[in-house]
Amino acid sequence: MRSVRIAAAQTIEYREDIGAALTCVAELAVRAEAAGAALLCFPEGFLQGYLVDEAAARRQALDLGSSAFQSVLAELPRSGPMLVIGMLELDDGQLFNTAIVVQHGQLIGRYRKAHLLGAERAFTAGTESPSFEVDGLRFGINICYDTNFPEAARKVADTGASLLLCVANNMLRRETAETFKHQHNAIRGERCRETGLWLISSDVTGERDGRVAWGPTAVLDPHGQVVTQLPLDEPGLLFFDLPTGTSPISPHAGEKAIS
Repeated sequence: MRSVRIAAAQTIEYREDIGAALTCVAELAVRAEAAGAALLCFPEGFLQGYLVDEAAARRQALDLGSSAFQSVLAELPRSGPMLVIGMLELDDGQLFNTAIVVQHGQLIGRYRKAHLLGAERAFTAGTESPSFEVDGLRFGINICYDTNFPEAARKVADTGASLLLCVANNMLRRETAETFKHQHNAIRGERCRETGLWLISSDVTGERDGRVAWGPTAVLDPHGQVVTQLPLDEPGLLFFDLPTGTSPISPHAGEKAIS
């Protein structure tokens, strides 16, 4: 049975430090390429940080048509896996919580978060749900809170995709983080069962200003079961061989820690 190797990064946060974020992308892309991964995803808001304060977000956001964004693309690898990277986007004065899809330094497309939290009032909701293809694998994207809404995953499934990427940032106040520690996969599993999609998530980990993030970065099968997951409290790179045929599911997975 044919499979496509996919990967997801569980990283520390990089806030208002695009250079450090790009260095991390480059290093992990090299590791993913060496492992044979065709697709590698990074957390929500990864490039500039998950910034919900409007002044900070506007200071860091990038227009995808700008020379500044072209400079970002120039720093990305020219070989290796297709990359999905969370970022803050500015377009015609509007802010978007976006995930870009890049291959070999070229922008392939983007997805804008459709379902916004109350704290994300500075952002405009996205309205489109595109899908993308790599090595015969079609996938779509939800960003964090999107996965609480069945219609967000359904739109991905309706494109003919078999994989949903959940690009997330669950850096939460400790009490909230404790409450939801084991709920994220349960919620995402519902979307898998409703649509028949596989799901891979990419999240942050670490502590900041009374907040804590544990992930999870995991792969869920179409029955909503976790088939592999990184440890909740440490950076890492998750690999999974996603079956693309019609044979029974027989996944092979592995983990690789970030030094």
